[in-house]
Amino acid sequence: MEQFAPTVHAKTPFDARADADALHKAMKGLGTDEKALIDILCHRTAQQRVQIAQAYKSGYGKDLTSKIKSETSGNFERVLVALCQSTADLLASELNEAVKGLGTEEGTLIEILCSRNNQEIREIAAAYQRLYGHPMEKDIKGDTSGTLKMLLVSLAQGNRDENPIVDIAKSRDDAQRLYSAGAGQFGTDESTFNSILATRSWPYLRQLMADYQAITGKTLESAVKAEFSANAEKGLLAILQCAKSRPAYLAERIHNAISGAGTKDRALIRLIVSRCDVDLGTIKIEYQKAYGKSLAADVAGDCSGDYKKALLALIG
Repeated sequence: MEQFAPTVHAKTPFDARADADALHKAMKGLGTDEKALIDILCHRTAQQRVQIAQAYKSGYGKDLTSKIKSETSGNFERVLVALCQSTADLLASELNEAVKGLGTEEGTLIEILCSRNNQEIREIAAAYQRLYGHPMEKDIKGDTSGTLKMLLVSLAQGNRDENPIVDIAKSRDDAQRLYSAGAGQFGTDESTFNSILATRSWPYLRQLMADYQAITGKTLESAVKAEFSANAEKGLLAILQCAKSRPAYLAERIHNAISGAGTKDRALIRLIVSRCDVDLGTIKIEYQKAYGKSLAADVAGDCSGDYKKALLALIG
């Protein structure tokens, strides 16, 4: 079973009004007390932060996000603004950012839709409709094509089977079907891969990978790589990675955001803010295992100033 170790825990006792007052004081008059902003917003869960934002608006007749934008800048501002949103709103805005304008950030669409459970996907879809006035699915369809579009539209329904009991006979049958749809014929039946990988439960997919290897002598990942390319391949492999270990997949996504030339700050902020009160503690363990360095050390080496302090507070 997957483990979920957060790095940010609910504060108890919690007083949203007192936190809102402290934030107001930190941003009142000349200068800003950045440390106070970090101490409060980076040590509360997403649910608590939403309550603080509501208390702030009730008490001061202003939007907390707007106030933060007027008092801070750069990536530090982006972290704090992300922290003031519900997780569903944050991820809906990230999906919108990935599809608007020229070009598409397929990696963002794959990461969010492949790594979330049904309830989370439905909450994101509802937030998207509320924020942008039209369905998330419409934008995904308009900005992607081919097998990737089919996969992402399937995932956007939030209808993956969540039954923890695995039907072994069915899994063996599906493994044979996947072989017949790919390596066992000329060409690829993409819809068979899609219908199985996009809808079966996570425990089922783990069993399916074992059955596929037992029947064919090859891994299901190698079959996907042989039959698909580009973003369709990335999407299907992301599902298999999440089935094996979602924290390991997300650790790899964080590593991609901070390795190489320049930092993909948007991805780094999204991943750390959206996972800190879910499973970032487990992701940290997987990160250390995969890369031989702590997540905190790599983030510290890649970021600076209050931005670095805020991320390190969330990483714990």
